[in-house]
Amino acid sequence: MAYRHLIACSVLFAALASPAFAGIDDTINSITAPIAALVGQIVFFKIPVFGAQLPLVVLWLVVGAVFFTFYMGFVSLRGFKHAIELVRGDYSNPNDAGEVSHFQALATAVSGTVGIGNIGGVAVAVTVGGPGATFWMILAGFLGMSTKFVECTLGVKYRQQNPDGSVSGGPMYFMRDGLAAQGRAGLGRFMGTFYAIGIFVGALGIGNMFQSNQAYVQLNTVAGGALDGFGWLVGLILAGVVFAVIIGGIKSIAAVTEKVVPFMAVLYCVFAIIVILMNGAYIPAAIGNIFSGALTPEGVAGGALGALIIGFQRAVFSNEAGIGSASIAHSAVRTNEPVTEGYVSLLEPFIDTIVICTITALVIGTTQVAAPGFAGDATGVAMTSAAFERQISWFPYVLAIAALLFAFSTMISWSYYGLKGWTYLFGESTQTLYKVIFCAFVALGCMVQLGPILDISDALVFLICVPNILALYFLAPVVKREMNSYLDRIKSGEIKKYSH
Repeated sequence: MAYRHLIACSVLFAALASPAFAGIDDTINSITAPIAALVGQIVFFKIPVFGAQLPLVVLWLVVGAVFFTFYMGFVSLRGFKHAIELVRGDYSNPNDAGEVSHFQALATAVSGTVGIGNIGGVAVAVTVGGPGATFWMILAGFLGMSTKFVECTLGVKYRQQNPDGSVSGGPMYFMRDGLAAQGRAGLGRFMGTFYAIGIFVGALGIGNMFQSNQAYVQLNTVAGGALDGFGWLVGLILAGVVFAVIIGGIKSIAAVTEKVVPFMAVLYCVFAIIVILMNGAYIPAAIGNIFSGALTPEGVAGGALGALIIGFQRAVFSNEAGIGSASIAHSAVRTNEPVTEGYVSLLEPFIDTIVICTITALVIGTTQVAAPGFAGDATGVAMTSAAFERQISWFPYVLAIAALLFAFSTMISWSYYGLKGWTYLFGESTQTLYKVIFCAFVALGCMVQLGPILDISDALVFLICVPNILALYFLAPVVKREMNSYLDRIKSGEIKKYSH
């Protein structure tokens, strides 16, 4: 039945690809543009601070991250070694409840955050906020590790076991059930429903259409424009591949991400490090620019404060700490100890922001020192690509492959996030319908103007951080008790390593 739905959608996409659809496309954008502008103004409302513009949503996320870092006793430092042990499987009991291993859960969550933003978004941050933005981006990534610890621990603690053995978890469940246990049932139900709607809509836009659109743009650029007018075909192929993966649920998604994520991350990082080393003579100057730009009052976009805001914003947008989305993937892990997945999730902002985003920033930073103005008017992915191409002419092809893999892995992870929002609202029996809808949007992303539709999706994804962080404040004492109990039982020897 699912495949018949997909064939019917294919016929629809072919019709949408016709010239007649162009008018509909324009109409949709003209209708949604005012809505997108209003939603964007509300969600990304900015306040002036010493000449720089500070989005309140970023402040909300960063203040939360600072609080959780101190409240959990700098667990991002103290728990790092144990996180590695858990990912290695040292404490994994195959008989524990859940669907995927610690490593698979981490790979799925990382695949949802490591995307085009790590390549293009960092370039935009460095362009707008100067090299100093990199310093604040790293700091924000470190602080975000504690937020991930809290939300992913809660995701596992309040997850729901379904009759078929599958698991459903995430903010909507710990909002509903966690707050109900504190006598805030009405607030929990409202926040859970609001979050489920936001994550579902966000999954169709920023986690889907934007990714497929950027994948098509990258492929067409490498092909020299040979794919002009064939967005529908690329969209159908992408939709088919995505459908083949997501139809099998989280186990199928995790089986793919545990192979794709390490490969794409290593591929990108190796070639990026090669570029950095080829600019080796300029590394000290590039690092010096990062620190001077972060701490000196004069400079781009409000000086140090502007660099701080841009850096924090890029880190938050990249690793999604505080958005709550990753806790949905981590909820499916095989464990009877919720806090173990909190520890594992510490590694996610570290990989995404502190490692990959920083490497991208150094590629751009060393190239800027070596050849100021190397990118011309190029920004985003094109700027990063120009930095690669300056060293070896065919490096942009490697970058295009990495970008395609980043986009694909993000789509399949976000399909799961959106699915759990959908099933929370409409029930577990409607999964196939959701998956067909999701794949329809994969194809549409390659065919339509994204513009306002994407803006609405982007805004909703960050709007849901408001109830998520609020719930984390309410439930932080629960996480602290879980953490202290777990650490006491490790010290006493009650919890032992498993031999494999």
